[in-house]
Amino acid sequence: MRRTLLKTLVIGLAGAFCAAPAWSQSSPVELEFYYPVAVGGPITKIVDGMVDEFEKDHPDIKIKSIYAGSYQDSVAKALTAYKGGNAPQLAVLLSTDMFTLIDEGAIVPFDPLIKTDDDKQWLNGFYKAFMANSQTGGKTWGIPFQRSTIVMYYNKDLFKEAGLNPDAPPSTWDELVSQAKKLTKTDSAGQVTQWGLEIPSGGSFAYWLFQALTTPNDAILMNQDGNEVFLDKPAVIEALQFWHDLAYKDKVMPTGTIDWGTTPKDFLVGKTAIMWTTTGNLTNVRKNAKFDFGVAPMPKAKQGGSPTGGGNFYLFESATPEQREAAYKFVKWMTSPEKAAAWSIDTGYVAVSSAAWETDTMKKYVEEVPTATVARDQLEVSVAEFSTHDNQRITKLLNDNLQAVLTNSKTPEQAMKDAQREADRLLRGYK
Repeated sequence: MRRTLLKTLVIGLAGAFCAAPAWSQSSPVELEFYYPVAVGGPITKIVDGMVDEFEKDHPDIKIKSIYAGSYQDSVAKALTAYKGGNAPQLAVLLSTDMFTLIDEGAIVPFDPLIKTDDDKQWLNGFYKAFMANSQTGGKTWGIPFQRSTIVMYYNKDLFKEAGLNPDAPPSTWDELVSQAKKLTKTDSAGQVTQWGLEIPSGGSFAYWLFQALTTPNDAILMNQDGNEVFLDKPAVIEALQFWHDLAYKDKVMPTGTIDWGTTPKDFLVGKTAIMWTTTGNLTNVRKNAKFDFGVAPMPKAKQGGSPTGGGNFYLFESATPEQREAAYKFVKWMTSPEKAAAWSIDTGYVAVSSAAWETDTMKKYVEEVPTATVARDQLEVSVAEFSTHDNQRITKLLNDNLQAVLTNSKTPEQAMKDAQREADRLLRGYK
C-alpha cells in the first residue's frame, strides 16, 4: 500500500514538472500606448494595423492602444494618469511637451536602452532638425515619429486664372504680397470672394505659424535649454508687423484670427488660393483637391526656414525594466526605414530618417508625388518648434499676444514686450 502511494506521488510530481511550461511560461509584456487622435477615422486604422503587425512579429509583447483625443487632451490625460499612479508606458505627444514631461518627472530618457552599434546607428539616423526638440541636457527624451514642417500649398488653377506662373509660387515676402494681391478677388459690392492667402492664427498653434515668419527673418524665439525667450527682439517684432500688414495693409488675408481647422477646408473649396499649414495635411489635400495644386517652402525674408512640428514617442518613468525594453522594441520598429516610409505615405508626415527616403517604397512614392520632398528638403533650414519649461503657460501668453495684434488690440511692439516680460517672470525659477 505504502509502495503504491509512493509510486502515485512520484508519477504525480513528475506529471506536474512535465506540465510546468504550461503554467510557468512567461506571459506577454503588456504596454499601454497613448496616441493623440480621437477614436475612429483613418489614422486609428493605420495605427491599429501597425500594432497588429508588430504583435505578430513579437508575440511576447501585447500593446493596448488608447486614443486620447487631441495633443492637448493626450498630454493632460497622460500626466493625470501618471500622478494617479496609472500612467501609460508609452505615448506619442508633442515634441514641445518635452520640458513639461521632464519637469513633472513623468518620462525617462531612451539613452540606457541604446546599447549596440545598430542602436546607435538607428538613433543617429534621425534628421538633426527633428532631434532639436527631442534632446536636451545631453540626453534623448523623445524619438521623432509623426513630424512635420510648415509648407505653403497653392492652387495652380487659380494662379493660371490670375495670370501667374503656376510653377513659380512666391519665394520671398515681396513676391508673396504681390502675388496674393493678384489672387484676391472681390465682387461688385466690394466683398472678398477669394483670398490670396490664409495663415492660421486661431486656437493653440498661432505661435507655430509665427515661427514660419520669424525663422525666415533670422530670428530664434528661445534657447536650447528652454529657460530663456527672445520675443522682443527687433526681427521678431518686424515679422509680427508683416503678419499684421498682410490683413490690414495689403488686404490679402482676412482680418482677425483664422481658424486652424477651417483653413484646409477654405483651400479645398477655393476660398483661398494659398494656405500655410502642416505637411501633415498633404494626404488630405491630395485626396480631396479637385484642382491642380503645388507645395512650396516658406518664402524668404533674409533666409529660408520653418519650425519643425509634430509628435515624439516618450517613455514613461512608471514602466518596469521589461516594459521599457518592450516599448523600445516597438519604437525602434515603428521608426525603422520601411515603417517610417509607409507612415509618411499613408499620413503625409515627413519620414523621420534619411534611410526611410532611400527605401524602394519611398522612392516610388516620390516619383508619383514629388511634392512630398518639399518638407524634407526644408529640414536643412528648419529650427526647433517653440518649447520651454512651463511650456503651456508661456505658449498661451505668446498666442494671446499674437492674437491681440491680429485683432488690432495691440501693436506688435507692445505685444512682444508684454509677452517677454511675463515669460521672463515665469522662467526665472528655471535658470
